[in-house]
Amino acid sequence: MVTMPNGKIVTVFGGSGFVGRHIIRALARRGWRVRAAVRRPDLAGHLQPLGGPGQVLPIQANLRYDWSVERAVEGADAVINLVGILYESRKQSFTAVHEDGARAVAEATKAAGISSLTHMSALGSDPQSSSDYARSKAAGERAVREVMPEATIVRPSIVFGPEDMFFNQFAWLARMLPVLPLISWGTTKFQPVYVGDVAAAFGKVLDGEVPAGVTYELGGPQVKTYKQCLEQIVEVVGRKRLLLPWPAPLAKFDAWFLQMLPKPLLTIDQVRLLETDIIVSDAAIAEQRTLDGMDISATTLAAVLPTYLYRFREHGQFQSHRPA
Repeated sequence: MVTMPNGKIVTVFGGSGFVGRHIIRALARRGWRVRAAVRRPDLAGHLQPLGGPGQVLPIQANLRYDWSVERAVEGADAVINLVGILYESRKQSFTAVHEDGARAVAEATKAAGISSLTHMSALGSDPQSSSDYARSKAAGERAVREVMPEATIVRPSIVFGPEDMFFNQFAWLARMLPVLPLISWGTTKFQPVYVGDVAAAFGKVLDGEVPAGVTYELGGPQVKTYKQCLEQIVEVVGRKRLLLPWPAPLAKFDAWFLQMLPKPLLTIDQVRLLETDIIVSDAAIAEQRTLDGMDISATTLAAVLPTYLYRFREHGQFQSHRPA
C-alpha cells in the first residue's frame, strides 16, 4: 500500500536489519521518506520495495566515522538509531556500537538541529548487569540522554517475526538435534514481542501520537519462561524433542568453544544475559509506558509462529503443527 508522502524525512541507522525493515515499512506507510543509513547500501536493495518509488533510499554510514553520521542526518526531520549487535567481533565491540555509536548519532542529531531522536535499546539493560551486552545497552541509553534529554528510548523484549534470531534458530536446532538445551534450567522469563507491534510503536513516536522523551518498554501479551518458549517451538514444528537442563556453569564452559565459531551459536556473555528475566517492569506498566499505553494491541506468539516456522516441519506447510 502506497501512502501519500508527508514531506518529512527520517534517517534510520541500522535499517537493513530484522527490526529495521519492518520499521521502515511502517514509516513508509505513514508517508515518511526514509533514508536507510547502513554500512553496505549495495546490500540493502531489499529495502526499496518497502515504500513507493523513491520513498526509501539506502545510504552509506558507519557509526565509527562521525562525518558519515553527520552526512546521513543532514536535512532530516527525525532520526532513529537501531544499530546493535548480539556478540562482539573485531572492531564491532559492544562499547563501540552500543555506547560510542549511540553517542555519535545523538551528537550529530543535536548538531543538525533535529529535535526528534528515537533510540532502540533492550529490556534487561542494566549498568550493574554481569552481561557486557546489557551494561553496554545501559551505557548507550545514558549517552543518548546526556546529549539529548528529550530523546525517546524504546526497550523491546525478545522480538519475534519471520527473520528473528531466537525462534528460527531453535526451530532449526529442533530439526537437527534430538535434544534442546535449557540454559539456566530454562526458568528465565521472557515477554516476546511481535516485530510488527514494535514497528507500530516507532510509527506512533515519530508521528507524535504518544509522548516523546519517554523510555518505553515493549513486551508481548504473555510472559513465558525459556522452557515454555522451547516447548511452543517444538509443538509448532511438530517434533518431539527432549528439553535437557543445562546449568549456567556448564553452559558457560561449552559457550567458550561455541563463541569461537565465525558466527557463534552461543557466547559466555549470552549465558550471563539469560540469568536475568527480560520482562516489562512494574513501573512501566503503572506509568503506561508499554504497548497497551500506546494503544497497540499486542500480538501473541501463537498467532504468528506457525506462519514462518512451518518450514522446519518434516513436511513443511502441509503438515499439522501437532507433534508427530
